[in-house]
Amino acid sequence: MSEFITVARVGEIPENEGRTYVVDGHPIAVFNYDGRYWALDDACPHMGASLGTGDLFRGMVVCDRHLWPFRLEDGVCPDTPHLKATVHEVRVEGDEIQVRKNA
Repeated sequence: MSEFITVARVGEIPENEGRTYVVDGHPIAVFNYDGRYWALDDACPHMGASLGTGDLFRGMVVCDRHLWPFRLEDGVCPDTPHLKATVHEVRVEGDEIQVRKNA
C-alpha cells in the first residue's frame, strides 16, 4: 500500500501527545510534537509495548514499559542504534492528518 490514509483531524491529537490508529490492519502511533505530526509503528521494537502511550521528550518517544527512547524523525533508539522503530510518512491535507503505511 502506498496511498495516504486519513487517521485523524487537526486538533484531535493534543500537542506533545500521541495516539494509536489502525492503518491497513496495522497499528501506527501518530504524534503531535514541535508543530509537526510524526508516525512510527506502534509496537516498540524492544518488547512490543505501545509507543502511542509513551511520553515525548526532546524529539523522542519514550516507551513506557522499559523507558527506551526512539527518535520521531528516524525511529532510531540513540542508546542502542541497531534498535529502530519503523517510521511512516505523515502529511496534513486541509484538516486531515494522513499516514502512508510502508509496504
